[in-house]
Amino acid sequence: MDMRTEPYILHEEPGLKKYCACGLSKNKPYCDGSHHGTGMHSYKVEIEEERTVAICGCGQSKSKPFCDGSHLSL
Repeated sequence: MDMRTEPYILHEEPGLKKYCACGLSKNKPYCDGSHHGTGMHSYKVEIEEERTVAICGCGQSKSKPFCDGSHLSL
């Protein structure tokens, strides 16, 4: 993902979500398929119940696609 100084905070409904892993999506943090042909894949996450999530924006999280606070040390 491209460099951001903060995570994407999203209110998600239940269902399969695909988050960008390559940084090329024009619809970040969601995958728009821009990674096709790069050998990369999206992060696929099943959201089981309505909740708020923090999706990594800096690319440094050890728990991608979720934020672990790594952006605080950049």
